[in-house]
Amino acid sequence: MYCIRRKTSIEERKEIVKYCLKHNRDYKESASIYDVSYSQIYSWVKKYDANEEEGLSDKRGRHKTDNEVDDLERLRRENLRLKR
Repeated sequence: MYCIRRKTSIEERKEIVKYCLKHNRDYKESASIYDVSYSQIYSWVKKYDANEEEGLSDKRGRHKTDNEVDDLERLRRENLRLKR
């Protein structure tokens, strides 16, 4: 079965994971009800088990600011900026 990907908010992911856990980890039923893939729900539940709600946020595309990296990385970035 082909499933069209759709965006979900963190709140929606929390709701889906909590529903799935409440219903004895019935991924198939949860996927059907919330119109997301079985594998996506499985992944969210696994992340939720490891890091609770923090694990459900999508961190793709987020880069650390200069204040969040160590000195070596900060110098690499500065060097790259100077080369440009």
